Amino acid sequence: MTTSGSTIFNLDLNDVVEEAFERAGGELRTGYDLRTARRSLNLLFADWANRGINLWTIEQGSIPLVQGTSTYPLPNDTVDLLEHVIRTQPGNISNQADLTITRISVSTYATLPNKLQQARPIQVWVQRNSGADYPATSPYSPGAVATPQITVWPVPDQGTLLNPYYTFVYWRLRRIQDAGNGSNTMDIPFRFLPCLTSGLAYYIALKLPEGQSRLAGLKSMYDEDWTFAAGEDREKAADRLVPRQMFIT
Repeated sequence: MTTSGSTIFNLDLNDVVEEAFERAGGELRTGYDLRTARRSLNLLFADWANRGINLWTIEQGSIPLVQGTSTYPLPNDTVDLLEHVIRTQPGNISNQADLTITRISVSTYATLPNKLQQARPIQVWVQRNSGADYPATSPYSPGAVATPQITVWPVPDQGTLLNPYYTFVYWRLRRIQDAGNGSNTMDIPFRFLPCLTSGLAYYIALKLPEGQSRLAGLKSMYDEDWTFAAGEDREKAADRLVPRQMFIT
């Protein structure tokens, strides 16, 4: 007896929804069933963004810093920044260096006495805006987007867009892509398929009369599947703790 020799198993949207409906005690019958399941799936992805770091959504990016400019936009689908450094003289083999830049809160930024001071940036304030459209009553133009952005301090004292002296290099957590249509696979690793299916089954059961008796079991299964998946989806490098010398007497 031989094995299949294949390791490409995945589920598209229709497969995930059918499995979830069956677990919830229902059956996928109409276009509205698929529509409401897709809406629940997108809400599930939003819940995952609140539950912790999804390693497959970590991306590296960079922003060239311009002299005299302190605020810069981030990609609109940014959830948060995980790490960041200031890279000096980027591309210079001999002199390029990545230097620490400390993240600060809005309260700390508000207390800076001279926000126009120019030097190498050593602090950054991350504004996690919604990325949603401004309402019609907004002082900004209707339809404008509240883009996530960073503000560095001190303001860069040299560099242009085409020839930057400083570059803000970051590792960000992006949003999970939307559910899409019936033929799309989900923007998740295969390891999260059990968690995805059990979570969607729980969400669907909340809306089905025949699913009410299964809620407790489906919720327990979802929580267990999330614990397993999230416990595996983590950094496995050894931790290294280094005290900051400024606090050592």
